[in-house]
Amino acid sequence: MNAKIPSTVALALAALLAAPTSDAQTVLKFSHTDQQEGGRQSAAMLFARKVEELTQGRYKVQVYCCSQLGNDPKNIEQLALGGIDFTVSSTGSYAPHVPTLNLMMLPYLVDGFEQGWKLYDESKWLRTQFDKAPAKGFRFLATWEAGFRNMTTKEPLGSPADAKGKKLRTFPNEMMRWTLEAVGFSIQIMPLPEVYLAIQQGAVAGQENPVDTIFSNKFYEVAPHVTLTQHVYSPIPLTISEKTWQKLAPADQAAVVEAARIAAQHSRQFVRAIEDKQLAAMAAKGAKVARPAVGPFREAVQPVYAKAKDKYGADVDALLADATLVRKATK
Repeated sequence: MNAKIPSTVALALAALLAAPTSDAQTVLKFSHTDQQEGGRQSAAMLFARKVEELTQGRYKVQVYCCSQLGNDPKNIEQLALGGIDFTVSSTGSYAPHVPTLNLMMLPYLVDGFEQGWKLYDESKWLRTQFDKAPAKGFRFLATWEAGFRNMTTKEPLGSPADAKGKKLRTFPNEMMRWTLEAVGFSIQIMPLPEVYLAIQQGAVAGQENPVDTIFSNKFYEVAPHVTLTQHVYSPIPLTISEKTWQKLAPADQAAVVEAARIAAQHSRQFVRAIEDKQLAAMAAKGAKVARPAVGPFREAVQPVYAKAKDKYGADVDALLADATLVRKATK
């Protein structure tokens, strides 16, 4: 025999079950390609903590490092589709969606961290390009740091002459291809997790990346000549899926932006402060760290500017004007 629940109790029970609980939490996915020891992971974990704190626990960010959910192009594709909620990658990796962002990979655009930070924070031209992203399915939140890109090769790289006839791995970006070919390399595109083995087996003669990425992926073990060409400034903007952004209440949007800003400051200081320590650690393990005369490399890549102007026209002039202002302001 079934006992009948009084109607008032049944209504109260139904209301309790339907109401959101105080500890209800939405989990957001953050995917990136760096190793656990890298600056990207350090900033991502800080960002996750701050999002949870600033939303009073309504949101939790689950960080997936080390290409667990995909390489950079795949992460950005999934971001646009809403399959993941956050990623962080080189500006050039977003260029398939916003082509003018290729120009941020122009060689020797800035000469130091402060210039790079000021350009990314204050360039009106760049802000206009970032503002195109929501229509493509994602939104830029803040610019995190990775540093300047450098070479790691099996043999010494004293000048562009040493690049002739050698194959170098890089990521899929038009401007990077133009730059490396101008230096003298032939290039091979491949996902980051495949690079170590490809160098070890001789499929490529080396690769190029910022110091933090070189160190955390231990590329110096198989390509011991670390040459500080600093050919491209390569920070890593943090992005959120536009689908995720539109689901957030205004207060939670503000919290995510603030968490991104805090993590960006940490990322910038972390990468700049740790570079010398990472270079010393690599040298202690047998890497040959070299600072070549940059003049010949700068001269070799000058044709890249003409090619960019032919394709992107007035956008090149607008970006270079902003870069010139930055240089004058930081002298």
